Amino acid sequence: MSFLIKECILFSLIIVSIADKGYDSDPLREQLRSLNINPVIPRKSNSTKTNYEFDAHLYKIRHRVENLFARLKHFRSIATRYEKMVRNFRAMLFLACTFIWVKLK
Repeated sequence: MSFLIKECILFSLIIVSIADKGYDSDPLREQLRSLNINPVIPRKSNSTKTNYEFDAHLYKIRHRVENLFARLKHFRSIATRYEKMVRNFRAMLFLACTFIWVKLK
């Protein structure tokens, strides 16, 4: 199966897109809706548009994802991309995520 087909299959599985206020734009929201993806993007405080309702519970999950990326950057081989082969880099990601998960338990 080609890489492009795999990407299309993965893209079809996306049902929600969680982003911060920096991505607050109506064209982006419309594009996501046209792809049947629910945008969870809060409005900027200086936005003149009407208030947009978003799922605050889903937005709180974004914090955990951001923390994971911050912790992954503590692993030098991941932050500087020492591993040039995809399979080796993916293995390092799995190993780092396992270390993080064990440390949190």
